[in-house]
Amino acid sequence: MTIIDPPGGYGRPAVPSAAPRALARCVSVEPAKFAAAHWGRAPLLSRAAELPNAAGFTDLLSPDDADELLSRRGLRTPFLRVARDGQLVPAARFTGGGGAGAEISDQVLDERVLELYAGGATLVLQGLHRLWPALVDFARDLGAALTQPLQVNAYLTPPGSQGFATHYDTHDVFVLQVDGRKRWRIHPPVLTDPLERQPWGGRADEVSATADGPAALDVVLEPGDALYLPRGWLHSAQAQESRSLHLTVGIRALTRYALVEELLALAAEDPRLRAGLPFGTDVADPDAIEPELTETVEALRDWLLRADPAAVSARLRDRAWPAARPAPIRPLAQAAALDGLTADSRIAPRGGLRWQLTADADRVALRLVDRTVTLPAQCAAALRALLGSTGLRVGDLPGLDDDADRLVLARRLLREAVAVPL
Repeated sequence: MTIIDPPGGYGRPAVPSAAPRALARCVSVEPAKFAAAHWGRAPLLSRAAELPNAAGFTDLLSPDDADELLSRRGLRTPFLRVARDGQLVPAARFTGGGGAGAEISDQVLDERVLELYAGGATLVLQGLHRLWPALVDFARDLGAALTQPLQVNAYLTPPGSQGFATHYDTHDVFVLQVDGRKRWRIHPPVLTDPLERQPWGGRADEVSATADGPAALDVVLEPGDALYLPRGWLHSAQAQESRSLHLTVGIRALTRYALVEELLALAAEDPRLRAGLPFGTDVADPDAIEPELTETVEALRDWLLRADPAAVSARLRDRAWPAARPAPIRPLAQAAALDGLTADSRIAPRGGLRWQLTADADRVALRLVDRTVTLPAQCAAALRALLGSTGLRVGDLPGLDDDADRLVLARRLLREAVAVPL
């Protein structure tokens, strides 16, 4: 079995042309400088005048768009959180049934949201990379530029209010100021590069003490400004004289600790590491544990030296691939394209699709996030051509005998949501 290296690397989509533009909207320095000087290291403030989009970020989500989501889209929890005085408001305070034919009780009630917001509460619209079309596309493009999965939330804060106390996040973020002005106070980490299992609440005293000291950055974000914060950096934000709307893009990057977790999972294959402790061992006695610990460390070291990178990579792939969805497809249009497909029809690979091709003498396997599509070996050249393109004519798919075979393959790829019609 051989692996056919895709254009974007093993399982990584080729970077679309829109990806660099998405990153340029968030940082005022060249990508190489951002990667070397700021990514995972230090905050970066980018003023609107230094960024390419003069309109700011209202094309991604405007205040009117937020009102639309809160009032007319049947929003349900957990796609909305409400915070006041640093605490989350119970969802029952702002949810209920939606009337005839929509009695489910976890729907957002606009009149209750109004009451809470007018009383000083911050509204957090969550998961907008799955809800709002402009942010679906932006998150996919920015994720491609960073090669990391993203989530996008929006924060609507009344004048003079602060939704959350000083805290840190366990993922990197871009803050994109859409409307209004918001003051941000940034302090250095109390824990560098915290993992998801190391939230700030476990270090609340350290966070509070550090927040009382001088800030590393004290700045008011204006509409169109952007701020990058690595995970672990302390921050608090307060709206100024008017309401504030900003987007937070959370970057869910894998860490070296993920490698450790997968290595330990694979270590269960070693019988020395599965062995039980001797009968009668007192685990509370360090002297009794010491020889077992020594032998276990030696066994683990021996196993790690034989660790198979391919096995670790496969486990990381299964963890990482589902975190980033490909571009949405239009089921009705896709089905109609199937019915009307001809050799002159044009198709393209689905944007953001994660895939890997393996082939042997008889079959070619197209591995996707949730399944593997198996096809005859003669389809390999056509698959490579399509997946490495921005679109091509069905009749131009190479390596197949005639247009009838090309149409069979194209229909299969459309049905499997691997390809989309152009």
